Amino acid sequence: MPPSDERVLKHIADSVSPMRRGELEAYGRLSMVDAMPEAGPSTIAPAPGVASPKSASNGFSPATNGHTNGSLSPTHGAGAAPWKLMAMNGKSAASAVARVSLPGSTLYEDSFVDREEFVRLVIQALRDVGYIESAATLEAESGYAMETPEVADFRTCILEARWDEAERALLQLGVTEEDGLWEAKYLISQQKYLELLEAEDTTVALQVLRNELAPSHVDADQLHSLSSLMMCTDAADLRQRAGWDGASGTSRRRLLANLQRYIPSSLMIPPRRLATLLSQALLFQQSACLYHNVPLSLTSPNSRSHFSLYTDHHCDRERHFPRVTTAILEGHLDEVWAVEWSHDGTRLATAGSDRTALIWRIGPEKDLSARQYTVDFVLRDHQYAVGYLAWSLDDSLLLTASDDTVRMWNTTSGICIRVLKEHTDTVTSLAWLPDGSGFISGGLDRKIILWDADGKRRDTWGATSIRVTDLAVTPDFSRVVAVGMHYSAPSAPGSTTGPGRSESITPPTGGGGARPNTASRESENRMIIYDLATKQTEASIRLDGETTSVKISPDSQYALINQAPDEIHLWDLSTCRVARKFTGQHQGRHVIRSCFGGVDSNFIVSGSEDGNVYVWHRDSGTLLEVLPGHGAGSVNSVSWNPKNERLFASCSDDHTIRIWEALESPERLPTTEEEPQDGSSKGKGKSRETLDGHLHGGGGTVDGAF
Repeated sequence: MPPSDERVLKHIADSVSPMRRGELEAYGRLSMVDAMPEAGPSTIAPAPGVASPKSASNGFSPATNGHTNGSLSPTHGAGAAPWKLMAMNGKSAASAVARVSLPGSTLYEDSFVDREEFVRLVIQALRDVGYIESAATLEAESGYAMETPEVADFRTCILEARWDEAERALLQLGVTEEDGLWEAKYLISQQKYLELLEAEDTTVALQVLRNELAPSHVDADQLHSLSSLMMCTDAADLRQRAGWDGASGTSRRRLLANLQRYIPSSLMIPPRRLATLLSQALLFQQSACLYHNVPLSLTSPNSRSHFSLYTDHHCDRERHFPRVTTAILEGHLDEVWAVEWSHDGTRLATAGSDRTALIWRIGPEKDLSARQYTVDFVLRDHQYAVGYLAWSLDDSLLLTASDDTVRMWNTTSGICIRVLKEHTDTVTSLAWLPDGSGFISGGLDRKIILWDADGKRRDTWGATSIRVTDLAVTPDFSRVVAVGMHYSAPSAPGSTTGPGRSESITPPTGGGGARPNTASRESENRMIIYDLATKQTEASIRLDGETTSVKISPDSQYALINQAPDEIHLWDLSTCRVARKFTGQHQGRHVIRSCFGGVDSNFIVSGSEDGNVYVWHRDSGTLLEVLPGHGAGSVNSVSWNPKNERLFASCSDDHTIRIWEALESPERLPTTEEEPQDGSSKGKGKSRETLDGHLHGGGGTVDGAF
């Protein structure tokens, strides 16, 4: 070892603990051995006659992790940990690594994981994140190369636009016609054609179109679309019309990813394969966690605290699931039929048979015992019971449905700004459009009406084939899903009822009371899926029981329908089939409304005629919780807070609204089954004044229930 190197090593060794000194001395001895086999490059050495690859970065620019050519990065300096020092003689640390020979071919004796596959994936992952020297060391020690020179050469040809060489490389990789050789060549020619047009070399581009793309027997419409790009005025117009980001964008990497499906994965490992496997493991653990209710998105700031590679994912029922009543809101004089959170999650609208709707404001206090629930406004003026509520997208407006009338309320002033009377029978449903430009109403008069946001009628479906009991708009703005009783004309002049029709509903179907009489029980009930843009019927499906509620999942894929007797069905809208059934709750006489809830809409929650709240795991159908606490009568509606995955509200015939939450420290509060310490009745805490008391238009409060 040169004297200068000895002094450097001694200085470092003196500055670290005795435990590390042995490691440094061993490292120094290794650096003096010139006869040790050097670690190979990041690929197997080229075979005779095969060109050396220009890049082996697997499509990524090779980061150096703070090192350049084996020397110390300025970011490390003299204080760097000694085991991170890379070179003593100008050689990398991998140059002193001998190959290790292990018995067997699996990772462990009792494992099914192939060792070579695993090591190659680790090498790829190390390169991807920038540990280039570590990847080279692992290749040398294991004897496994991440990929062959032919694969690296093919990748380089694509990324450097050497199209003819790329096609020849496909043959060297063993891609045959049976594997889709002509399809792969077509993709390469298409990229070549677009890049030539972008470079305004239209003459050569035309030759590629005629001689390479046209003979590929591609779809005529696709070929016509490609040829029309010859008329683009400039490169920007080309990229816009082709939906392509150009040669300098990501198009070549996307081409490489598309070509990869024609090449055996054992030769060309798919990008970020190890990360993909870990993501799949996370999704599996998430699906197996029945009480999963924490965000696991990579973009979520809370993800890292709830997901670790060291342990399997598991959500704690007590901490993560809302099963404790933290407040009881007592503002209504009669049955409460509807409850709906504002989109910002700070206000709650409730309504019922006392002909009023209330707008509650939820205090921001994290201490549940100190949180305030204040009534901002009491919305009176309704002549009949209020059965439906709908917040506008910006929460500035609230719609209420009472008998055949819809009212629009300004939620900052509590003033009714418009009364809409286009329906001739009970309005049973209201749904804002996903862009906030308007809303849709449906009713027992078989009308579905589209309104502007200012309350002007924009369009109508005319007389539908069902008496609508509920409807919803899919979040992707494509469909309207309506449920209801199939209409058939009276059997004789003057008849008030007939098969499938009932004119007497007390109270209205939009509320939480009794549904139509037995005549309607013999009627045909249907779910109808309409195209929102054309108003044409996509599907009309006969249902076995009466329907009272429909909600659409956030991904627009599923419709959740309450269906008597005693079932909730999850319909797949793409296949028009029942994906799952949820049972256990009681529903036979009253209108019950359910909803999706929790992170990723993992839960289904519904009221019930037995006074309980029921919660199921959506994907498995497992009944997770039966939450008691409400008094006699039905729990009519539930609403999950859109901003807090651990909070939802329920309303009941007992005149109350309950707030359900998860508790980070469960021991702080008793569960709903425990008696409060203030001596009041079970499940009740301090209550606010009722409408007959001192509350007139806001200012009243209710403390936490415990």
